[in-house]
Amino acid sequence: MLEEATIRRVTWRLIPFLLVLYVVAWLDRVNISFAALQMNEDLNFSASVYGFGAGVFFVGYALCEVPSNLILAKVGARRWIARIMLTWGVISIAMMFVTTATVFYVLRFLLGVAEAGFLPGIIYYLTEWYPARQRARAVGWFMSAIPLSIVVGGPVAGLILQMDGVMHLHGWQWLFLLEGVPAVLLGFVVLGYLTDRPEEAHWLAPEQRQWLCARLREEAAATERQHNIRLREALLHPVVWLLALVMFTCQTGSYGLSLWIPQIVKSLSGLSDFLVGMITAIPYFAAAIGMALIGASSDRTGERFYHIAIPSFVAVIGFSLSAWLVSPVPALVALTIAAIGDLGSRGPFWALPPQFLKGSSAAGGIALINTIGSVGGFVGPYAVGLVLDYTGSYSGGLIFLAALLLVGAVITLRLRHLAIFRGEGLQGGL
Repeated sequence: MLEEATIRRVTWRLIPFLLVLYVVAWLDRVNISFAALQMNEDLNFSASVYGFGAGVFFVGYALCEVPSNLILAKVGARRWIARIMLTWGVISIAMMFVTTATVFYVLRFLLGVAEAGFLPGIIYYLTEWYPARQRARAVGWFMSAIPLSIVVGGPVAGLILQMDGVMHLHGWQWLFLLEGVPAVLLGFVVLGYLTDRPEEAHWLAPEQRQWLCARLREEAAATERQHNIRLREALLHPVVWLLALVMFTCQTGSYGLSLWIPQIVKSLSGLSDFLVGMITAIPYFAAAIGMALIGASSDRTGERFYHIAIPSFVAVIGFSLSAWLVSPVPALVALTIAAIGDLGSRGPFWALPPQFLKGSSAAGGIALINTIGSVGGFVGPYAVGLVLDYTGSYSGGLIFLAALLLVGAVITLRLRHLAIFRGEGLQGGL
């Protein structure tokens, strides 16, 4: 069948490569969580100093997110994603020269500025290649890079940290160096590999290219007739802001966990840095499987909202249990439940904005949603650090993450009843 063959060809061409790019991106933004196993002691950083530095990445990220994605929509994904990767790779390498809290904050902020636009740019890029029916699965496969990066990155980070003292460098310095170089190299690969639009995809057969372009034009025209939301309207639309709030709660939970989980595991187990890296991979391996299954289920049924809300409720249970469990194995099981639930909603979630946004309004709206969401990347890690300094325990921070995810799940169920998702146009929004 032409449709199946075309989507399969697009998937094999784009998704594995984009997944690798996002694995590298995620490693460079969260490898600080593994570096902290040594760096915090070497540089005498408190939990709140680390939490603020880990989170300030998302302040720079949020400030530049929308303009970056609008530039991508104008100049094309190939050139702009290459630029993003080259600059973030260089700054990630520069993290090896951190000596004070101020330098730590500045470099993490600049890393966020450099990487701004990458995730929403890829989400927007995928909407230009996948019809609506296949979109959640495609996004789910791409975003499985989040857990996979820690599945791969945990053990690798544990090995690199063992290089402490080699050539008079600390293990955490080697970590930033060796994990920053791939981003720079892949930036050049992007220029030769990615194709901006289906019309230019000579790696598709002519009939495949013709079918895909026709289907995407037809869906774009239908969205335009139903909603006709311009860029300014998209940025001000209440549904966009409600989606952004849901993403904020999800990202607060996600980064509150991923940027602290190595230290949580270390405190529970007392194991070596290498074994901590290995064990940290377990929740995210399970989450990768969960993301794929939930995204496939959402596409198969065409349902999005329960596929966001139910995983969020699961994450609430996982975070709540992990706050009270002190035995290593049950606590790890609870953290695994939290990771599966929190990350499992991503594919169905990112299939929602293109249902009523297209073109520049999609680029801007998706970027705005991710911008507000990325603020959660600051709030989550910093809140956990502050509570840890104040109470000496991770429990209060984990309960805070659970409470926010509960809010996100409730908002999602409210969104399910909005007319705009039933194709009734802008006026039926709220």
